[in-house]
Amino acid sequence: MTIAQSVAVVGSALVTSVFIACGGAGSTGGSPVQPSIAGNEGATLTASSGLQPRTAASTSRQVSMMDACSPSFNDFIAPGTCSRNGGVFFLDFIAQLQRNQFAGAWHNAPSQTDAWLGDSLVAINKGGEAHTFTRVANFGGGFVDLLNGLSQSGPEVQECKTENTIVPPGGTDSETLDQVGELKFQCCIHPWMRTTVLVKSH
Repeated sequence: MTIAQSVAVVGSALVTSVFIACGGAGSTGGSPVQPSIAGNEGATLTASSGLQPRTAASTSRQVSMMDACSPSFNDFIAPGTCSRNGGVFFLDFIAQLQRNQFAGAWHNAPSQTDAWLGDSLVAINKGGEAHTFTRVANFGGGFVDLLNGLSQSGPEVQECKTENTIVPPGGTDSETLDQVGELKFQCCIHPWMRTTVLVKSH
């Protein structure tokens, strides 16, 4: 699919999807930039990354949902799609997906972590677009067919078909980790945004 074809599809596919208005508009952006929040949050943690014995009744683990959208997303998709200034020009975002099957600034940080059974996992949207933090049995596609195709994520997973919690910029979603083992979470809009949590019991 060419960039021109992608943009033509965007008009019908994304506007009717859950790229909802999240506030903010502005002039079109230019060159690619870093994700919304800089720092070491993008570092991947391994399952043995220092999980300490619990000393309190409950503990919270945090995941940051990141992106680098620009106001150009408002022009190509719908007003309010992106609420941040600067960022990646929309056509560059599409080109990254065509080239790599992911856009690196759109990611969960960390992508892998560990936690104790009963801990709370809190996902914070630190980007400028809406995201979901959806627990899935297996990673796969979300509910935006165009992005599934460009990222080669596969068909929409069942959990995304019933997801109704959209996290706007600055919003949070939380879940209690209620089973031991490897739990998987992904964005149902940008399905390459994934986090795996290894949950342990005492």
